[in-house]
This record gives sequence, structure tokens and C-alpha cells, in this order.
Amino acid sequence: MQAQRIMLTGQGAPEVMKMEPFDVPPPGKGEVQIEQTAIGLNYMDIYQRSGHYPLVIPSPLGLEAAGRITALGPEVEGFSVGDRVVYGGVLGAYATVRNAPSARILKIPDGITDQTAAAVLMKGMTAEYLLERCFKVQSGQDVLFFAASGGVGQLAGQWGKYLGARMIGVTSGAESCATIRKLGYTDAIDRTSENIAERVNQLTDGKGVSVVYDSIGKATFDTSIASLATYGMFVSFGATTGEAPPVPPSLLQKAGSLYFTRPTLANYVGPRADLEHSANRVFNMILAGHLSVNINQTWPLRDVVEAHRALEAGTTTGSSLLLP
Repeated sequence: MQAQRIMLTGQGAPEVMKMEPFDVPPPGKGEVQIEQTAIGLNYMDIYQRSGHYPLVIPSPLGLEAAGRITALGPEVEGFSVGDRVVYGGVLGAYATVRNAPSARILKIPDGITDQTAAAVLMKGMTAEYLLERCFKVQSGQDVLFFAASGGVGQLAGQWGKYLGARMIGVTSGAESCATIRKLGYTDAIDRTSENIAERVNQLTDGKGVSVVYDSIGKATFDTSIASLATYGMFVSFGATTGEAPPVPPSLLQKAGSLYFTRPTLANYVGPRADLEHSANRVFNMILAGHLSVNINQTWPLRDVVEAHRALEAGTTTGSSLLLP
């Protein structure tokens, strides 16, 4: 079968991505073949394209997509041709058709569209593990979340509100501040006009927050430390401005007996049981009306260079999709 895919010809600027035709082989042992209908766009794609996370070149790109099973390989159980499915964390998602391991595939529940599934799976599972397992957010706690208007941030605000936390979101501009207040955040801090740590201090009566979720990295490290309460947890789960500096134990001691962790989704959904648990929590939160998924940007797959430029520039909000 002939299909189209995006390949990396190198690692660097968006222009290293090229669309090419290719022959899709029959699915191998344990694989399913998927005709894809929606492809999730994630910041991890930027990391892999840019070389922050090295890949062997030439390489496919993309980690998340939804579609319909068109063929089954040997020894595949639990799936049928025609099933609507979604996956995350399987390199090669930037394609019209692809084979993928059935061990990482999930059925899409009735009531959730392909586009919603592709937009929410990895971001939703990230919100789930951050708020329910990495640090178990409790009702009444103060939580600071950076990049609150992004895909993960919008879901985290709603999730934290559901858990009963006071969510404080950091974003950019009055419009984004207004948006996140509608998505679970009790308070919105405009990083372009406010001192974040000072504002957190005011909002918490000088106590600081129980946990900071920081996906920015180097640029916000000191602010995150300064915003934490005694015994607080610093969760560094991204590095859009570069990795956070090494953390000396004495810094954590002097700043209030703090905790620091650098988690990754791959660990939290590695075993199949954990993958199903996390995905089902996300799907059930959507079906119960606790999570709304805002797909604010879509591009044809052929316009992937433009999509990466927008994501990297920070001009996107909510979730973004590539459409095959």
C-alpha cells in the first residue's frame, strides 16, 4: 500500500522535515495497520526534531495519532478490523497509514471523536500522572502550573479543579488569562506584566504553593523554587527554554526542605496496565464532563513545517492537530 509520511533528513530547524511517499508493508507479528484520521502535535516532537533528543537520521517523527484499523498482523488479540483506535509514544505518527504495535494501541470509546482522542491522549495522560501519581494533589492545596494555556495546562486546570485544588496558572497576556480562568484556574498570573513569585506570595498569604508544575525549565527555575511552601514539591516536566540547572541538595534544604523530581510520561505508562489506567482516567473524565478538549489549531500534514514553527513560537493555545 502506498502512503505518505514525514521524515527527518537531519535534526535542527523545521525545514529538516520532508514529506515522502512510501510503501506500507503488511503488519508484522503483534502489529496492526492503521489508516490515520488525526495526528497529535506535541512539544516532544519539537525536542526530537531539533536534536534535543537525538534520533538516528533519517527518522520518522510524531508520537500520537488516531484512526481505524485496516489490517491485523499475526498474534494480535483484542482488536478487529474497523476498530477506532488511538496511541501515544510510538514514533512514526506523522503518516497517512502506518503499522504500530498492538501493545500500545487503545480503543476509542463511543462518545469521543478521533480528533479529540488524538488531541488529548498524551496531554491528558500527562495531566493524570502529574496530578494523581507523581504528586497526588489533594483538595484545598495550592498548585502553581506554568504554560497554563497550553494543551497540558488547560487539561491540568480542569483536572485540579475537579480534585478540589486551588489552581494558579501562569500564562501570557490578558486574553490567555481570561481563557484559563474558564478552565479551572482560580487565579491567572500574566508573566509579561507580573512578578510570578511575588504574586504567588500574595495569593497564598506568604505560605507558597504545595507543588509547582514547571515545563519551562531554565528560565523559570528560580521562580519555581521561590514559589514553593515548606516541604513543597518541584515537578520539572519540560524544558522549553532549556534544561533546569543541576539541583544541589543544599538548595532544597535552604529553600524549605523541598522535593525535586524530573518525571516522564514514558515511565508512568510503560506497563500495559498503567497505560490502560491512565487512558481510561482521561476518557472517563471527558465522558463525565469534567474535561473539555480545545482543539484550537489544525494543519494539513503537508504543512507540518508551519505547524512546528507556530508551536515552537508559543503562539498556539490548547491542543493542535495535523490532518492526514
